[in-house]
Amino acid sequence: MKQQIRILGIDDAPFNFNEKYSTIIGVVMRGGEYLECILRSQVTIDGTEATMVCKQMILNSRHRQQLKVIMLDGACLGGFNVVDIDELSESTNLPVITITRDNPDQQKIKHALQKNFKDWKDRWSLLQKGKLHKIATQHNPIYIKYTGLLLEEAKEIINISTIRGVIPEPIRVAHLIASGITRGESYGKA
Repeated sequence: MKQQIRILGIDDAPFNFNEKYSTIIGVVMRGGEYLECILRSQVTIDGTEATMVCKQMILNSRHRQQLKVIMLDGACLGGFNVVDIDELSESTNLPVITITRDNPDQQKIKHALQKNFKDWKDRWSLLQKGKLHKIATQHNPIYIKYTGLLLEEAKEIINISTIRGVIPEPIRVAHLIASGITRGESYGKA
């Protein structure tokens, strides 16, 4: 696999629940070294359109033809606006990898969905798609789901795009930009 593979990393901006929308930032990088483009859109907090918004962000980008993979910081944007990674992969013809630092607490997630959403079963079903894999890194492990590629390919892409720490640069940079434009200065871990 090329070291300069073009990756789109997507993360949402920090928000509070009295806001209606959350900004999402996409970062196109070559591997983990060269920033080529920043994309911006928004999703409704706890809405249902995250998959469509990500799809439109990608299909409308002039970098679309060079992209080889999409990385998401988790499977949700703007609270519980769940991304259907299978649909996103199929509609863009690109593999998708979700990455989280911590092993998701499935019982807490299910309880929060049941408590707050009439359509909780649909959201829960989307979140249950695919197998969660624990991936060892030089530091702490990360947890991924993927579609449209093999596990070994996902691991290789993560390795190529991770410079320091645990999180691949496309997601880390998207997080920094998203939190910086929202709060005035970036903070926190992706």
